[in-house]
Amino acid sequence: MIVKIYPENPNPRDVGRVVQALRDGALVVYPTDTVYAIGCDALNVRAVERICKLKGINPQKSNLSVICPDLSNLSGYAQVSNAAFKLMKRNLPGPFTFILPTSSRLPKIYKNRKEVGIRVPDNGIILAIVREFGQPVLTMSVHDEHEMTEYGTDPELIEEKYAGVVDMVVDGGYGGTEPSTVVSCLDDDFEIIRQGKGELR
Repeated sequence: MIVKIYPENPNPRDVGRVVQALRDGALVVYPTDTVYAIGCDALNVRAVERICKLKGINPQKSNLSVICPDLSNLSGYAQVSNAAFKLMKRNLPGPFTFILPTSSRLPKIYKNRKEVGIRVPDNGIILAIVREFGQPVLTMSVHDEHEMTEYGTDPELIEEKYAGVVDMVVDGGYGGTEPSTVVSCLDDDFEIIRQGKGELR
């Protein structure tokens, strides 16, 4: 199923359809400020296992990232130092993934990992969805980092490729090809692990 949503003024009814799908454990493809991504309810263990299986990822060994609507409830999912919070506040919303130590509210599937990626994309569609949803969305790029093809930018081609595998594709127009900049904030000696679209301020 494909749902068209416009980034400038997301239709609340369409946003509500996506949110209900997430609450039902669906896998959803959506635009971000970088590339199209696949996501699910980050607190639904069955949905997380399903998305990891789809992407061929072992959740016990791979870094997992979640999208939050803002920085207000961050302490529920990650441990954030004052210095890290100031850095994130300067750069978010934006095309960054900040790696932070995990906190106790994340489900057991994250517990063997000592870190979690935090995203607050500068994209009106996914932010409207996550705000309405009220909790974080686990997020992964639709494509492999080293293999960007046209299907990863065109929502109709994404829907074609993932038909029967994901439950919903949000069409927010053509997506980008450059990934987020990944910044390690595991301590206050911040380090850029991958330079992507975002330039740190």
